Amino acid sequence: MSHDAANNPHVHHPHDHDADDFVRAVEHASAQRGLRLTPLRKEVLQLLAAANQPVKAYDLLDALRANHANAAPPTVYRALDFLLENKFIHKLESINAFVSCHHPEEAHQVPFLICDTCSSAQEVCDERVAELIESQARALGFRPQAQTLEVHGTCRHCRKP
Repeated sequence: MSHDAANNPHVHHPHDHDADDFVRAVEHASAQRGLRLTPLRKEVLQLLAAANQPVKAYDLLDALRANHANAAPPTVYRALDFLLENKFIHKLESINAFVSCHHPEEAHQVPFLICDTCSSAQEVCDERVAELIESQARALGFRPQAQTLEVHGTCRHCRKP
């Protein structure tokens, strides 16, 4: 951990995102909140968690059809709606894709850094960004209901020669 990260809890920290641990965390959070994580919702969640990059709904549908030949778009969208509504996943609006959330136990707004070369998406866990946007909006008399901040560019792996 860098000196800055050790002294400032707001500094971005990397995430090691284990798919199985993530699904278990969502199962636990669902049980605590009295939510029903159906087998299909769990399967969609597992597909997203295993992908380690943003996934489009129709790619999820194709993957589901391997085990559920009759799976249709509404099936995937209902599962995604549940997972989004309960803050277990995020939707990246600019690329119309979904990613698993690194902190499924808490509802939060986070910006994403999206690589236009490899399509990776890095969640930036610094609540100051969301707080700044919300405070500025309120200062202007605006009542925010949702935030989506997506920054496009090139990740360090794609920039390496």
